[in-house]
Amino acid sequence: MGADSAAPAILAAATPRAWLEAAVRGWPELLLDHANCEKKAAASALALLFAYPEDRPMAGVLSRLAREELRHFEQVLRVLRAAEVPLVRQRPARYAQELRRAVRRAEPARKLDLLLVSALIEARSAERFALLAPRLPAPLGVLYGQLGQSEARHFELYASFASAADPSSWRPRLGELAAAEAELILRPEAVLRFHSGPPA
Repeated sequence: MGADSAAPAILAAATPRAWLEAAVRGWPELLLDHANCEKKAAASALALLFAYPEDRPMAGVLSRLAREELRHFEQVLRVLRAAEVPLVRQRPARYAQELRRAVRRAEPARKLDLLLVSALIEARSAERFALLAPRLPAPLGVLYGQLGQSEARHFELYASFASAADPSSWRPRLGELAAAEAELILRPEAVLRFHSGPPA
């Protein structure tokens, strides 16, 4: 059963209600993973900037996006400190790793897939922030409401770059990758993560 929020149109499935309830109960653990996600989002934007420097319009946008993701990381750090949640190293989550396994290796398909995977990750983040914001106490709920709007803008940026990179095939390829993403967030997991499936 899906959670009480419409998933962004590019997602093939809504977040399961069981994940949402577990996330509300385990928000300190979730917040720690969220901090790591913001660092990864900045790193992903920078990796694309380095990989495709010839795409000047995209490079300028990704530079600003990476800085914004790092500002989000700093905001999460402040909430972690206020909540007395220690910042510790975590084992990598399977979500992004498995999504990136679907990325094709040869160009220009690789560029398209990287952009679409980034769009899907940002869209899932936007959906989950919107679900969590009204369920969590301030200041975290307020922050998540703001971040949900940012992530929605980010997935639209990545999707627009994908459509520009391959106008004829980006939508069919998005459908394939969205199906893989949906399978990941519907698969039960033993460990709670921001992009994990429902509790096993």
